Amino acid sequence: MQEDQINNVIVVTWDFTHISEYALTYALKIATIMHYEVKLFHIVEQGTPPEILEKKRKRMSDVCTDAFKKSGIVCKVVVKEGSLYSAVSNYANQSNTQLVVMGTHGIKGMQKLFGSKALKVISGSNTPFIVVQSKPDKSSRISNVVFPIDFKSENKEKLQWAIYVGRNFYSKIHLFKYPVSDSDLQRKVNVNLNFAIRFLKQNGIEYEIHTSKKSSNFAGETIRFAEHINADLIIVTTTKHITLLDYMFGADEQEIIANSAKIPVMCMNPMIRYSSGASHYLYG
Repeated sequence: MQEDQINNVIVVTWDFTHISEYALTYALKIATIMHYEVKLFHIVEQGTPPEILEKKRKRMSDVCTDAFKKSGIVCKVVVKEGSLYSAVSNYANQSNTQLVVMGTHGIKGMQKLFGSKALKVISGSNTPFIVVQSKPDKSSRISNVVFPIDFKSENKEKLQWAIYVGRNFYSKIHLFKYPVSDSDLQRKVNVNLNFAIRFLKQNGIEYEIHTSKKSSNFAGETIRFAEHINADLIIVTTTKHITLLDYMFGADEQEIIANSAKIPVMCMNPMIRYSSGASHYLYG
């Protein structure tokens, strides 16, 4: 594979808050290791006056200049008109984007009833998101990654990204297994577990296997385990064919994305395109 074929852009959603600054810090952490370019992405309402647009671009350009001085990473500004729930994913899907890094304030107020904004943005994207809630530590490592494994086929889709992180950041992958007594479900869990082990071994990535104590709230157990091992990242997929009821009653990934431990979460949709930067770990 030629280096210039690899997606080399990280998009950072930007809304001029300290949470956006956390997202940028995290993106720079990745970009420094991977030699990627960063793009600050801001959304405005349709018909925003030109003078307002210019002021926003100037403020964002100043942020990019400061980021370059501190990190040496090229940072560019993108301002688009549209909706938060479609503009980010549309841009990422149509451009040379490897990852989107987005800050979130968690689930507050009415979001508890109608779902987090973060999950609604992610659900329209072909590009993986990393969602952050707090300022990243200064370490360039992503040492411990939690990879929940259940009986769903989507487990295999997120494995490429576990390998991608493990290879590039020398991470240990913690395979966190869903406990089941049903023989058919147990077989499916073990198939997913063995598939993951096979490719982790092939790529020389350190891993450990852990089993959840409870199956009634696997998302909650995943968060508690991640907090216990001081995890740097949790990797999940979204619910396939997510509906309003999933938003209202809480899909598992919604709880994990807004986790109280404020651990960053990499989240992707089922059947996303395989990025050239990650898929070769599974498919050569």
